[in-house]
Amino acid sequence: MAFDFDAAVHVPHRMQPGLRRLAPGAAQLTPTAVPHRGVARHLREKLAVLGAFRGQALLQVPGFDAGPALAALAAHAAAEQPQALQTDGGTWRAAGLGWALDADDLPQPADPAGHCDWPEIGPLLAAIDRPWRRAALLSLAFAEDFAVVDGATGTLPWLAVALPSMWAPEDKIGRSFAEAHAPVADNRLIVGAAPQLIKLVTSAERWERFVWTLTAHPRLHGHPHRVDPERWAPGLDDDQLAAQTWFRTERQTFIPVPGVRQAVFTILVNVTPLARAFATPAQAARVHDALASMSDAVLDYRGLTRARPALLRWLARQAGGRDPQA
Repeated sequence: MAFDFDAAVHVPHRMQPGLRRLAPGAAQLTPTAVPHRGVARHLREKLAVLGAFRGQALLQVPGFDAGPALAALAAHAAAEQPQALQTDGGTWRAAGLGWALDADDLPQPADPAGHCDWPEIGPLLAAIDRPWRRAALLSLAFAEDFAVVDGATGTLPWLAVALPSMWAPEDKIGRSFAEAHAPVADNRLIVGAAPQLIKLVTSAERWERFVWTLTAHPRLHGHPHRVDPERWAPGLDDDQLAAQTWFRTERQTFIPVPGVRQAVFTILVNVTPLARAFATPAQAARVHDALASMSDAVLDYRGLTRARPALLRWLARQAGGRDPQA
């Protein structure tokens, strides 16, 4: 399922957990490989990050055993998206990527006699430390980023996150849920519900939630150390500023890990030009009203304080010219 606009955009805007049970049969993973290289955006950006910054993307608390979670993720992927991943004994084959890992974690062409659209993946996998190669293969085969939520400790002891949304994975690894969300503005509801949330998402049920923001950055990967801290240039009129604004969304889901109190947390990021983000004027109106209702703390946290007046005027026009709400 794609981003659920109605479930995500609330008026008034409020920072809240927003968990809901996944519908039976709902997919949780999105294969990256597509027939044309030029539109495989998640795969191209992940290749760039894992090639240059994998030490900031593939992280684990010393001593943590990610084996059960990685096995659960691979089994789920092979069952849900067999065209993207097949597991045969110790061999994992990502046919869409054209690459496999054998029982010794050595990269091999998925089809030695066939054409490979992504020849650079094999050397990249070979350059990654062997214990991380299967996580890297999964990361490249699917658009989602992955993290392990450990119910026993309430922490994130394992991350494979190449496309963060203005947060640094190296700052979150091993942190408790409350610590990881401490920088989030107006976080009282989320942090206060942390124990119950951890209990829910590490149960045998599947869950999902959605988040969104407006940003001046068009890339999927938004590590704060690699993104220009400047937002919109001064002096732009409303249309110019809107043309440099993107609607950034996340669909987050939780895959249970059998036998342990853990879940694989999946994060699917998408970025759409603001002018193409809304299917109807009513959606523009809802984002307008949500933006108008954001607290000063949330606006500052999201870097929207200076841009809000122009964005509100532009959104009001898209919503049919009605006057902005306070």
